[in-house]
Amino acid sequence: MRIDILTIFPEMFDGPFKHSILKRAQERGLVEINLINIRDYATDKHKRVDDYQYGGGSGMVMMVEPIANCIEDLKLKNTYDEIIYMSPDGKLFDQQMANRYSTFQNLMILCGHYKGIDERVREHFITKEISIGDYVLSGGELAAAVFTDAIVRLIPGVLNDETSALSDSFQDGLLSPSVYTRPYNYKSMKVPDILLSGNNKEIEKWRMEKAIERTKARRPEMIDDEEE
Repeated sequence: MRIDILTIFPEMFDGPFKHSILKRAQERGLVEINLINIRDYATDKHKRVDDYQYGGGSGMVMMVEPIANCIEDLKLKNTYDEIIYMSPDGKLFDQQMANRYSTFQNLMILCGHYKGIDERVREHFITKEISIGDYVLSGGELAAAVFTDAIVRLIPGVLNDETSALSDSFQDGLLSPSVYTRPYNYKSMKVPDILLSGNNKEIEKWRMEKAIERTKARRPEMIDDEEE
């Protein structure tokens, strides 16, 4: 998979992309993540990428020209399955979307900033707008990092145990059940005996019951949605 991320703050990705699972995925050649600085496509000597709003109003707006120049240059070199804009008013990102995007080959992600991007970019270049939640961040970089992490970990070969992702929360429409590890007894708090029984059928039954129980208690709307 190739992921090209358009941003004016590429250094914000140093932490999440240079450690743990994303680092390993890149080292194994399973994903190529490119950080493209939109300022490199600005046309003035100051490398300006934002300006005041037409019609007045607070907040600066990212200009159409540098973004358009960047997207058009990249499209000359690659064919993209989707050009994504991380936006609070986009489609809410969920596990099913992560599963789908993990099968794509080439993605472009645009990170907005300030008051947003010139609407002409959204109308003529963006193919999908995605939100990671009903709140506003200072910019799209954190959202892009979340999106990237969620899809890359699903690529075959990224996780050492490829079955691990299949038991994540939301994969089956439920939250994950409780998990335990050593020691068995910590200050009189013991691991449920069923997990030490060796009876895989009964263990899976217990896990399903606990998953349903936790989902009903913490996210009842997930159960309600299934029943509708």
